[in-house]
Formats: sequence, C-alpha cells, structure tokens
Amino acid sequence: MAVAKHYFNDPNEAVLSGLRGVTLTNPSLLLDEKNKIIYRHPLSIASPQNVSVICGGGSGHEPGFSAFVGQGALTACVCGTIFASPSAQQVRACISHRLLAETQGVVVVITNYTGDVLNFGMGIEKAKAMGKKVEMVVVGDDVGVGRAKGGKVGRRGLSGTALIVKICGALAEAGASVEDCAKVGRLAADNLVSVGASLSRVHVPGRSLQEAREEEERLGPGLVEIGMGIHNEPGCEKVKTDLPGLVKTMLAQLLDQHDEDRAYVKIEKGDDTVLLVNNYGGTSNLELSGVVTEIVGQLGQDYGLKPRRVISGTFFGSLNGPGFIISVLRLADNGLGAGKSMLELLDAPAEATGWTAAVKSETWEKEYERVDATDEDDKGDSRSTNLKVDPKQLQSSLRSGLEKLIASEAEVTRYDTIVGDGDCGVGLKRGADGIIEYLKNDDIPSDALTSLTRIAGIVEATMDGTSGALYAIFLNSLAANVRKQDSADPTDLTPSMWAQALDDSMKALGVYTPAQPGDRTLMDALVPFVETLKATGNTKQAAEAAKIGAEKTKGMKASLGRSVYVGGQGHTEVPDPGAFGLSQFLTGLAEAL
Repeated sequence: MAVAKHYFNDPNEAVLSGLRGVTLTNPSLLLDEKNKIIYRHPLSIASPQNVSVICGGGSGHEPGFSAFVGQGALTACVCGTIFASPSAQQVRACISHRLLAETQGVVVVITNYTGDVLNFGMGIEKAKAMGKKVEMVVVGDDVGVGRAKGGKVGRRGLSGTALIVKICGALAEAGASVEDCAKVGRLAADNLVSVGASLSRVHVPGRSLQEAREEEERLGPGLVEIGMGIHNEPGCEKVKTDLPGLVKTMLAQLLDQHDEDRAYVKIEKGDDTVLLVNNYGGTSNLELSGVVTEIVGQLGQDYGLKPRRVISGTFFGSLNGPGFIISVLRLADNGLGAGKSMLELLDAPAEATGWTAAVKSETWEKEYERVDATDEDDKGDSRSTNLKVDPKQLQSSLRSGLEKLIASEAEVTRYDTIVGDGDCGVGLKRGADGIIEYLKNDDIPSDALTSLTRIAGIVEATMDGTSGALYAIFLNSLAANVRKQDSADPTDLTPSMWAQALDDSMKALGVYTPAQPGDRTLMDALVPFVETLKATGNTKQAAEAAKIGAEKTKGMKASLGRSVYVGGQGHTEVPDPGAFGLSQFLTGLAEAL
C-alpha cells in the first residue's frame, strides 16, 4: 500500500518517537513508554506535597499536552495513539505510579470527548477506590457545535484547554488545594469559548495516498470549513470568503449574545479577556501573525474588546492542519486574592516547552508612550552637483529599458523556476515598477546625482533578496562615483564620464561579492556592458555585449547564488535569470538613446 508523504509511516512509532523527543528537550522529564506517559522527574519537584495536575488524550495534538509537562504546568500527561484516547489502565498507572506519594491530590484536566471522559473517568474512579484524592475538570469550549446539535454530549474541547492547563498548573505550583485548583479550572472553563476554521483536512501518518487525497478533497477547492474539530470532524459550514469575512463569522459565533444556539458565555464590551490564537499545525507563522492582526482589530472595532493578553502559536494542534482556532477567555474573579487571579496564573513562569507565551506581566502592564513613525527623506542627498542630464532623455531611456524588463518578467521567472527559487523576475519587476512610478513626475531634476540617489532609494525600498542588495550597492556607489567627477561649472555628464563612474562602481561591488564573469550571475552581463562602454563610448555596442554575455551563461555551471544548490541539468537549458533580466533592461535603454 502506498502511503501518504510523512517522515513516519508507522503511526505508533511516530507517537513513541515524538514522546522520546519531549524528554530530550526538557531533561527534567521522564517517559513511561509502555503506558505512553510523560511525567516530571521526582527530583524536579521542589514541593512534593503540592497538587499534581495531569492531562491527556489522543496524540496528534502536539505540543498539547505532553510538552506542557514541567514546573508551573502539568505534572504528567497520558497519551493515546493518534486521535484516540488512552486507556483507563494507562490513566490509572499514571495516577498510581507516576506521581509522588506525598502529593495531596490530583486534578485531571481533559477535553470533552466521549473516549477521554470515559477512560479518564474509569481511571479516576479506580484511583479513588485506592484512596487517592482526585478531581476532574472537563473542558468543552467549542461553539462550532451549538446547543441543538451538541445535545447531551455538549461542546467539544479545543485549544482553550491550554489556558485551563496553565491556570491549574500554576495554581498547584503555588501550593493551592485540590479543591481550589479544580474550582478555578472549572470557573475558567465556564468562561471560555473557542471556534476553529481550516482550509483542508489533516493527513494522518500511516494512511494510504488514496485516503489522504479523499480527506483533502472532502472540503473542496476554495472553501474554508468553520467549526472543524481537531480530529478531522466536520464543521458547521463550508464557505468561500476572505480572511476578514472568515474572522467576522467566527467572532460572531463566539460573542454574539443574540445567537441563542451559541451564546455560551456572556462577554460584553470592556470585559477583561485573554485571546489565544492557536495554530492547527500547518499554518505558517507569517500567516498566523496576520490572522492575529485581523482578529484583534475586529475585536476592538466590533465588540469593544481589548484583550489583556494576546497569545499566539501552536498549543493544541491537529497534525498538519492548515487552520487556526480563536479562543476567548473572560477573566472572572476566582476569589483567591492577589497573586492568584486567572491573569496572574497565566503569566506565572512555566518550564514547559509547549507553553511559549514568553512576554512577562511587567511588559504587558507597562504603559508605553505612542511613538509615531516618521517618514525618512528618501530623495537622497540634498547637496547638488553641476553634473547635468537631460530630464526628458533620462525619462525616455530609463522607461524604455524598464518596460522591456517588465515585459520579460514571465521569462525571467520561468528561467529562475528552473535554476533557482522563482523570485528573480518578480523582484526585478517590483524595482522597475517603482522607478517607472517615479519617472511619471514632472519634476525630474537635471542634476544627475539627485536622480541617481532617488532611484537608488526606490531600489532599496522595493527590491529584496540578493539581487536587490547588489543593485542597491551598485547604484549607491554609482552616485558616489558620479559625485567625484563634479566640476565648478555646469557640465553635461558624457558617456565617458558615465563609463568611468560605472567602472569604479563595478570595482566597489567586488568588495561585497566575489562574482566575476563565468560564475553565472548578473555580472556576466554587467561587466561586458561596462567594459565595452568604457572602451567605445557606444551604449548600443555595450548593450549588445551585455546580451551576448547573458546568452553565454546558458550551459554555464553556477559558482555563486542559489543555483549552486539546485540539482539537475536546468543550467544547460536556460541563461542565468539575473544576467538575462539585466541585459533586457540595458537593451531597452540603448534603444531609446
């Protein structure tokens, strides 16, 4: 049977290996492999009589909750196979044999899934029969399943469970009683709402390719599923929408008090809240950060809520799911006084690799004065020179070269897709678009230095990556070398003067890159252009030399740049994208002169 693409195709080995890894990233933890229990080393527990807090459930939700074991969080975690509850025997083994005998009692935090409730419940009752003091906190924070559909089962447990685990763990670390730990955990769970959304189902290690495809195709192209569970369970609706529309729908399910089916917690304007934005596991950090921005903006604008804490990351995942969960916790008074409020318990230190909220209370609570970003003057050095250029000719020649470059963007991109990472054409086009926008102005100066410094600034702002840096260095150096030729009287900048400045700038570029002709880089076009211009003073001949130099890179093996790392024979089929793009610009430039 062909299996889907994973590093582990045996799901059981994936779970055990993952648990072993947890102990390698925190040396104070131990692993009971037989029962799949992660637990704290006895010597790491400073106060043996403190309440023990345990959690557990199916694997596949990492870092939840095996990586939440550690000082200030969980004492132990019992893990099942992927998306399957651990057995009652595993739970009993944890409570009876993996916790310190001196502990005054145990608080068990679980998510509201039938298997977890039954198996942990059975293990708890067995432990109680042996004289253990045990309390259970069941977290059902999902609003994706409303009252009508949830029936007697109630709400599913989602990533808000991470907040309950942290609160209970910190309270236990502070020496609270079993009763208080359980009471505060339940209070927090009663004030918690969550809802998820995903662009696709997740892939489970060990499943066949066909099963993986079927899971992915169940959702359909262009759709996002709102209310999707953490085990591939269907959500409440599939929609085509953008991020603002998606967040608007999700927040309405969480906070709309007029929705009788889902208004589980009364959260009103101005309430103190904590926002947790949890990654299912397959959403990039870049996109997740953008999702946070959208959520916080809508919370303030539409609901008058400014969360006291904004926590973002992967806390309770679903393998490689490309989605996120929004959890909002209303900070209710737990009656325990200073130092033990829900907020202070969330802020309390924890030595658990899964709890990644790194910002301290002092930083959150400090008042920071607003600092307005001021725009820098990107028009360059205000000191002018007497070196003159014809503004209209500068506009027409640059526009001709830039338009030719833009027209070749698709070809450059195709070449770079074969031998690089595919971004060269887009980067060149961004720079070209920025300069063309500048050339639309009617106040193009006749001073050559001013124009050069402004163009260099545009390249710096619009082009990134290696080519952007090279062009920016070269253009800034060109401006400096043009300045060197300044005279006391107004003087037209001649081709020979341009050639000298270009030659000096090319040498300056050599300080920052070892690239030379023959290395398959843009230097294969730039160097022939500059050398020919210096020798002949003829721009068209120089542009033709650049074109020939770029063509020679076809079949040339790269010595520098990303092409060095790309295998295959692509270099024999296409020229270097950077050299080709530059030659296109120089050809267009020469055609207008």
